[in-house]
Amino acid sequence: MNVLLLGSGGREHALASKLSESPILNHLYICPGNPGTALCGINVDGNPESIHDVKNLVLHHQIDMVISGPEAPLVAGLADHFATDTELANISFIGPGKIGAMLEGSKDFAKEFMKKYKIPTASYETFTAETHLSAVNHIQNTSGPWVLKADGLASGKGVIITSHREEAIKTITDMLIGKSFGEASEKVVIEEFLDGIEVSVFVLTDGASWVLLPEAKDYKRIGEGDTGPNTGGMGAISPVPFATEAFMQKVKERIIEPTILGLKKENIPYIGFIFIGLMKVKDDPFVIEYNVRMGDPETEVVIPRLQSDLLELLQAAANKNLENIKPVFKPLHAAAVMLVSAGYPGNYPKGLPIHIKEKFADSTIFHAGTCMKESQFHTCGGRVIAVSSLAPTLQNALDASYRQAESITFEGKYYRKDIGADLK
Repeated sequence: MNVLLLGSGGREHALASKLSESPILNHLYICPGNPGTALCGINVDGNPESIHDVKNLVLHHQIDMVISGPEAPLVAGLADHFATDTELANISFIGPGKIGAMLEGSKDFAKEFMKKYKIPTASYETFTAETHLSAVNHIQNTSGPWVLKADGLASGKGVIITSHREEAIKTITDMLIGKSFGEASEKVVIEEFLDGIEVSVFVLTDGASWVLLPEAKDYKRIGEGDTGPNTGGMGAISPVPFATEAFMQKVKERIIEPTILGLKKENIPYIGFIFIGLMKVKDDPFVIEYNVRMGDPETEVVIPRLQSDLLELLQAAANKNLENIKPVFKPLHAAAVMLVSAGYPGNYPKGLPIHIKEKFADSTIFHAGTCMKESQFHTCGGRVIAVSSLAPTLQNALDASYRQAESITFEGKYYRKDIGADLK
């Protein structure tokens, strides 16, 4: 098979690395890719959100399957073009169409979906600029903490949690009136605060059947001890100790099965990943959010634990044959640590040389925001490199990742030193 993978981050490097191992793979192309994905396949120029660019690549390279790494092409409706274009209709596409992608593309849509299909989630109300005063009144007449979510895509940074009423009112005003997240905050969802611990669950579905991938826990805030602003993710671990068999059975019965059933009842075709962000409150799961692709940096711990052939799994999903597939996972722990640029998630410098003093066999360096200049890696993003390790225990995996992280240097390098510390 010839495969085209869309995206350019650490998630795509992890996916490309696993896809490249498949015996049924002929050629792997990545658009636009990064210096890491170039080690796994062939990087090709193009805009993943442009149907013109993607179609040209598919036809030119005789692509059999397209996999969307990020959510933006899906929210833009790329999969729908494949379904309706006679030249592309026979190409397998991994990722939902525009309506299915609304599970991530609109927080309000997702909450309505969960409400309709009785999927446990926090209570909420949705506001717009026209109902800004109602939003302020809502905050004034409720007790915090308040969870404020931009309705649209905001690169994982559109969620503000605060216990201070004045800050909540200022934030909702900035989001709705000041458009602090652009179009993403034309609507804002204010949610009930759930007091618990987060876990990420990943499902691959063909729209009728589904398989469960390893769960993960990621660390969103920039500072140690979960302090400071949200980021796209500072690290992750898998498996998650508190995601017991009994808890995961509740997740399957109360969340995954009703979600797949809801998609079928709404006549929403869905082939691809569903990433369900959960909060464990006491012993019960509640959905925080849906995502319509794999997470980042969760992919960097989930995919390394997959023993089975990823491309065969995706082919089964495309052929609507997942009910006959049982993926196998490695009985190992994975830990990923993200190295980021100084100033991230705010403004940060680019173009700084990266030096890798030593590569250790028990760790993998996944490129996220890197570029190649004069035969040397340089920084070109906020999240630069994810270091991922597999080991028999979580502590061993963390030790290996931190050892590798210390051997990588660039000016202003920062990483959290407490990934997984809350689970020991």
